[in-house]
Amino acid sequence: MGRWEYKTLKHQFGGWTGTKINIEDLDERLNLLGAEGWELASSFDTSRYEGASTGIVMIFKRWVEA
Repeated sequence: MGRWEYKTLKHQFGGWTGTKINIEDLDERLNLLGAEGWELASSFDTSRYEGASTGIVMIFKRWVEA
């Protein structure tokens, strides 16, 4: 019998205001996790004020055989 395993990752945005996202860096991180069997289950932004976001929190899951 197997079980679900979970991983939480926070991806910070860059730039002077902290709102610039580096798509290439994010793609690289997501592809590495995908190669390890992780699947994105949920994500949400970390709002700062007036809708500005400083990052993304992502929750991944993968099935692990016991």
